[in-house]
Amino acid sequence: MNAQQPASRYRYRIFSLLFFIALINYIDRGALSFAANAISHEYHFSKVELGAVLSYFGFGYLFGSLCGGFLADRLGSRKVWLLAGVLWSLLEIATAWAGDLGMALFGGSAIMGFAALRILFGFAEGPAYALMNKAIAHWAPDNERGMALGIGLLSTQVGALLTAPVAVGLLLLTHDWRTMFIVLGLGSLLAMALFARTFRDDPEQHPHANEAERALIRNGQAAQRSEATLPWWHFFTSRTLVCNALGYFSFLYITFTLITWGPKYLQDNFHYDLHSLWYVAMIPWSGACITVLLGGRIADTLLRRYRNLRLARNLFAAVTLLFTACCFLAIPLVSSAAAIIALMTLGNALNALVNNVYWSVVIDVTPKGNVGTYSGMTLAIANLASIISPLLSGWLAEYYGYNAMFTATAAIAFGSMLAMTLLQPEKRLQAQPSATLREQQA
Repeated sequence: MNAQQPASRYRYRIFSLLFFIALINYIDRGALSFAANAISHEYHFSKVELGAVLSYFGFGYLFGSLCGGFLADRLGSRKVWLLAGVLWSLLEIATAWAGDLGMALFGGSAIMGFAALRILFGFAEGPAYALMNKAIAHWAPDNERGMALGIGLLSTQVGALLTAPVAVGLLLLTHDWRTMFIVLGLGSLLAMALFARTFRDDPEQHPHANEAERALIRNGQAAQRSEATLPWWHFFTSRTLVCNALGYFSFLYITFTLITWGPKYLQDNFHYDLHSLWYVAMIPWSGACITVLLGGRIADTLLRRYRNLRLARNLFAAVTLLFTACCFLAIPLVSSAAAIIALMTLGNALNALVNNVYWSVVIDVTPKGNVGTYSGMTLAIANLASIISPLLSGWLAEYYGYNAMFTATAAIAFGSMLAMTLLQPEKRLQAQPSATLREQQA
């Protein structure tokens, strides 16, 4: 009877839960951009100083992604998710008093208060996507990985899309940027309570996943069973992992440029106020919400039909990044708001189309015991974009105008396109047996 029992589908609830928590994570981090005008007026920040405020998150995020992936491989995803989620929720609430904290504790420097809290906040949010990739490596059979990653990674685009109406709605409702952070932080705490009740690290541990579903997942991950765990530094022996991280840099650079400076750019150049910004700022993310799911489907279809990882990873990513770069390169050549927003929307949609590839490549070449650590290392390297993008964009906007910001974005997309052509996703990392080492030494 048990052998004939149909497989449960609880893994899809897990994928949906990962999407929801990552969505909350993204809205929390993006809200500051919509309060940027009010904060800069209150504390008299220039564009360069505001760029610094927006970039502090990235310093903490870099180290958080490294630590989160490492700890997930040792403590389990659930424990690290809960610790990180509660911490980022409390720090989101504390952001309401960041400037006052700086004035009181750092010699009257409001910017230092934002620096301290945003770095800690970034550290707490850093583990999220490495943890998601670790969870998917345990819950998704190989033939569903692209779909599962597409659902999880959709949180980036939907989060960016919803940040505008959520943040602007709270600002208009409360007329107070501080209250916005408090409400968002409390909402995150409620989301983590739901996560604690629902999530388990592995289908073998979850009472709602029946034996048939567990067997389906186990049998669908044959390539990842019984592989030895590797030391962290093996990451840097893989050309594929290093180039993949450099490719992912482009995705994060474009994402952080749009989410940190997009609202300010639209306000400064086209004079949108909060009453119109809430829906105008959503437009550049509308297409990406579709393409991030479509990208997973395309990658799965290419791999299933042609059995060629280089086609499904290298070629797919490189061609998409080429067209992405062209969209941002064209923005300085047009002047109307409609044309610029259309190019931003198309470029961002193409950027999201390939998001799935970066995370798939890590699972393609990495033993399951290293997926959390190597995902975190990939994110940490790529996450330099979250520091560089707000700083460089602010500096370029201040001294050369916003068009220079988009030209730099295009150049980075071209560089990442070249990096993605160098992947070797068919070569899995493996520990070298000691006997082989002795033979080689002899």
